Amino acid sequence: MRTVLKFGGSSVADLARMKSIAEKLARRQIEGEELVVVVSAMGKTTNQLLSMAREASENPSKREVDMMLATGEQISIALLTMILQEKGVKAVSLTGYQAGILTEGIHTKNKIRDIDPKNIEKYLSEGYIVVVAGFQGFNESGEITTLGRGGSDTTAVALAAKLHCHCEIYTDVDGIYGVDPRLYPRARHMDSITYEEMKEMAFLGAKVMEPRSVDIAQNYGVIIYVGSAHEDKRGTYIQEGEKNVEERSITGLSVLENIMMVTISHLPERSIHTADIFTKLAEEEINVDMISQTPMPDGSVTLSFTASAEDRKLMESVLHEVVDELPGAELTTTTEILKVSVVGSGMRTQSGVAARIFTLFAQNGITFKQVSTSEISISYTMEKKHKEKAVELIADAFSL
Repeated sequence: MRTVLKFGGSSVADLARMKSIAEKLARRQIEGEELVVVVSAMGKTTNQLLSMAREASENPSKREVDMMLATGEQISIALLTMILQEKGVKAVSLTGYQAGILTEGIHTKNKIRDIDPKNIEKYLSEGYIVVVAGFQGFNESGEITTLGRGGSDTTAVALAAKLHCHCEIYTDVDGIYGVDPRLYPRARHMDSITYEEMKEMAFLGAKVMEPRSVDIAQNYGVIIYVGSAHEDKRGTYIQEGEKNVEERSITGLSVLENIMMVTISHLPERSIHTADIFTKLAEEEINVDMISQTPMPDGSVTLSFTASAEDRKLMESVLHEVVDELPGAELTTTTEILKVSVVGSGMRTQSGVAARIFTLFAQNGITFKQVSTSEISISYTMEKKHKEKAVELIADAFSL
């Protein structure tokens, strides 16, 4: 049996936790499993490195940021491998380059283009546990690249797809809940969730999995197990779903806080301007969401959309290039908002979800700025002060 396991930063935050993980890996190898282990940087290492980069430069080179961030995972793989070797276990650490992970795109936001697993296969055939640096790879120019937030999830699932095996994601929570238990302590633990629902929840703010990794899993049929790295509790499987006799209308609720709302008012009502704005944002690989356009009495339009607050400086710089050239157009941004979303494949066949939530909000004085829907989700942007009340109302009403 072959398995890819991934351990997040909190799971390898110190040597004591690494030693605990090494014990479990050693037992599983003795039982005959071939193991590929993907690890993240220890604890808050990535955040600390990014903070130093910002101290060194107001606008640090993305190439150099990648060069620096990749060291976090390399420390983790080396230490975990040393611990395994100390226990008499054959183990070897591989960087993204050594693991054959070829990427493409812009620095700090690369995507996996392909994986050549021959080096991994070689070590597995020789009885090694292969410890791979998550979050990183190399591009066609041979330069070190990183995959963005949650990139270790993507590394693990992509390796599982290439090695034709299951993937286990270990973190500091014992599976996936209908709502983040830190927001709603009575949250329901799920034994399983569909790829589609998990992908939507992850994209809309659930921090358990990275959306791209779930997309890869769905495309290649990789079954993912999400569980606690240090507690023996039942986790959650992410896989193709089976139809239930009585399907829930809502499976889960996500909250996305680190977002910003952009509003461009007095924009001339010509589609070329809107096209120019989103083209320039796409060139910088800035993802936007919840787009709305409202015609005004003076013949102009007001354009609003949301995006990650991490891109705020770059986005404002890009937008000013366009907006400052348009007489009368005004750009405003705010980060004092968040997005609350409900997700459930049952919404395809069960009506009335939106009506119930609108009524809950109206009865409790919760106002929202934008609403967007997909086939299996409804999202609301609102002021941050409404977060706790909105989560509690929805979770109670839909037994999440």
